[in-house]
Amino acid sequence: MKNFLKFLKRGSSGLIIIALLSLIGTEIFQGQGTNYFLNYDESDPNIDRPTKESLQHFVKGNDNSDLITDAIGFDNFEIGIDNAEQMIVSNPRNPLNMQFGVNGGSGQNAYYTLDGHNWTVSNPSYHPSTCCDPWSAFDSLGVLHYGSGVSGQYIYKSTNGGQNFGTYVLSVNGNDRNTLAADQTNGPYSNYLYAAITPGNFARSTDRGATWTQTYASSNTVPGVMIAVGPNGPVQGGTVIYVTNTGSAANCTYTFHKSTDGGLTLAPVSSLNVAGYVGTLNSAGRLVINNGRTRPYPMIAMDNSYGPHRGRLYLVYASNEPVGNGNKPDVILQYSDDQATTWSSRIRVNDNANPELSDQWFPAIWCEKETGRLYIKWYDTRENPATFAVNVYATYTDDGVTFAPNQKLTTQSWTYPTPACSPNSNCYRGDYDGMTANPVTGFALWYDGRSGNYKNIGSYFPDFAMKINQNIVNIGGNNDSATVYVSVPAVKLYSNKAKFTATVSPTPAQGNFIFRFKNKTANVNQDSLTSYPDSLRFTIRSSGGITQGAYTVTVQGNGPNGTPVHRRTITVNVGPTGIVNIGGEVPSAFSLSQNYPNPFNPTTNIKFDVPKSGNVKLNVYDMSGKVVQELVNTALNAGAYSILLNAVNLSSGTYFYRLESEGYTDTKKLVLIK
Repeated sequence: MKNFLKFLKRGSSGLIIIALLSLIGTEIFQGQGTNYFLNYDESDPNIDRPTKESLQHFVKGNDNSDLITDAIGFDNFEIGIDNAEQMIVSNPRNPLNMQFGVNGGSGQNAYYTLDGHNWTVSNPSYHPSTCCDPWSAFDSLGVLHYGSGVSGQYIYKSTNGGQNFGTYVLSVNGNDRNTLAADQTNGPYSNYLYAAITPGNFARSTDRGATWTQTYASSNTVPGVMIAVGPNGPVQGGTVIYVTNTGSAANCTYTFHKSTDGGLTLAPVSSLNVAGYVGTLNSAGRLVINNGRTRPYPMIAMDNSYGPHRGRLYLVYASNEPVGNGNKPDVILQYSDDQATTWSSRIRVNDNANPELSDQWFPAIWCEKETGRLYIKWYDTRENPATFAVNVYATYTDDGVTFAPNQKLTTQSWTYPTPACSPNSNCYRGDYDGMTANPVTGFALWYDGRSGNYKNIGSYFPDFAMKINQNIVNIGGNNDSATVYVSVPAVKLYSNKAKFTATVSPTPAQGNFIFRFKNKTANVNQDSLTSYPDSLRFTIRSSGGITQGAYTVTVQGNGPNGTPVHRRTITVNVGPTGIVNIGGEVPSAFSLSQNYPNPFNPTTNIKFDVPKSGNVKLNVYDMSGKVVQELVNTALNAGAYSILLNAVNLSSGTYFYRLESEGYTDTKKLVLIK
């Protein structure tokens, strides 16, 4: 696919194929939704669906998760390429199990992880006449309920964390934006499920999704229905808050409906008039940021913890501050302590010094049920508002009044929107994205345009950075060792323990590796860090005559419940010897000998002399000057040394090796012939 995309960039023939892909993509979308694009008027500003234009940029999703690590050591997880609207949830019984759905060329894609790090695509057999706008919920038993549909919401149930799904069940009829929630408590309404869809239809399931009954209908002229589940006084669960969105794009009214009997009966309790403007209202009737559409959806969540704010209802949305068309939006929070009857004043979430100069919008929230902590993420242009260079920022609050300092989650900014949008159009680049959390940390997920396409990018928050000082080491097969430093150089509001483990692949046919984590200075075993920045020594030792070859050692860092999780890899080249002190007289000067044999395949010996103790580097470079193998990067005593270069992972060709130590440098050429 990557080579095919490169081809598309070449000349007019590529443009022809792009046009063909656009037509094909439309048919693909119709495959999951009969005449999907013909069923609605894209010029209607009160309908929020993906557009035909957005599909032209679609690239098939994949499950080859990649890390995008910045210079400090913080990770972004690249989880496939799809479209937009990533909605993510986490399993209350297993914090390493998360799942999300996202709009895509075949309607949508679903991804899951069981280890908090690697993600896999797994789609159900979707209903043939509807698609899109995915929304998920785990119940208290860890059963996943995955919903979607802009022409009625259909639910797909998974009992193994999203790996497989049963057949679909219609939850609620309607048209356009849908939502889904579960009662995760142990109360009388435990595992009840709630669903809603424009134009305001609400349904519940009392048998874990097997059957559904519509119990309520209300007006919802503008997309944006949301559901929150919380306690009813001392009773766990049972309170359902359902918010609808009426008015117009630039003058929204959020109406809150309440149930205290598990969604059997609901009634309106209050309304909030918000300014509605988020950015600029264009001539197509759409609110836009740099021509990309947006809408102030009312994101709501309730505190189910037994903390001081149990039952508090949070509302988060974006709105221009100061109010008015063309001004810059902020992320706003309000809360209610009486189940939506009355509301606090507006509280700004983003903490940048001059918020009126930049855009903050697209919030996603999650209130963690054990701690009551509310996590919030959003798009933010504070670093370069003139070019709409966007990053994702996040914070958390334990009371809705004071907030942790805003943290940047993205390892790289991009220009919003990417791909670019035409003025005065209905240009879709997603209408929402996701945030989830467990008692230790959260995980934010968003559409990211840094590559010029739609990427699913995620990040833990709070989080720790992770680095290793060497990613290639060479040792002998028996009782030889190498030491690598594993460090946490920085954190983003992370204060929990980080524990480190290591595994090797493939398993040696003979012999074995012994891994030890030790204090960075003292000779004592230590596999965890509790204060930052800090580091550990990681020793890789061979035993039993390990079979020669290249091995991959994966060092993993985990929080106390398994999250966050980060990994770094080290290539361990095992030869007959590692760095060997030949002995004899102490050399009088540095020297680097020609490797022998030369040419070679795949191993050769390199000898060098070190006249005094100090740090020594010996690297192998390709013709472009790139380091392809690090042989030595450590302190050595004075002496004559020999090291085996194992080039099993290198291609035939000419290479150079260079010795560096305290002002001395020498370079020689070697030739690998396979």
